[in-house]
Amino acid sequence: MAGLWRTRGSALAVVLAVMCIWAPVVQPQATPAPAAIERVVIETASGAHTFKAEIADTPALRERGLMFRHKLPADRAMLFDWGDVRVATMWMRNTFVALDMIFISSTGHIERIAENTEPQSLEIISSRVPVAAVLEVAAGTAARLGIKPGDKVVHRMFKAN
Repeated sequence: MAGLWRTRGSALAVVLAVMCIWAPVVQPQATPAPAAIERVVIETASGAHTFKAEIADTPALRERGLMFRHKLPADRAMLFDWGDVRVATMWMRNTFVALDMIFISSTGHIERIAENTEPQSLEIISSRVPVAAVLEVAAGTAARLGIKPGDKVVHRMFKAN
């Protein structure tokens, strides 16, 4: 019996040692600091439309995006700043509200709009062309306000043109 206890005791010691080594590795990631909120204006044929946009300009903020939200007011948005120009790909994992995704060039011109994206979908939504940013707004906003490709988005990150 004593030999069995030593074997089990040794195994328990090994398990505890491994847990102590791996514990810092498997800790949950901290929630990113709140995003700054800035004014974003979309100039359309029907006039200028202003949004209060959360700025997702860090990897942690871009990764979280609008996940776990259950509503997005009509005057709110999230602006994803990639820091460079690229073909952007998005998805709706853990996003509970339908969105319109507005893909924007470095000059602030709208290149493409993906309307009424499906909540919690893993389908990839692509800009199809290189863009500098994506503005997410509540689904139906683009149609309601007449936002179309070619319209201008005004924000400090876009070059004047």
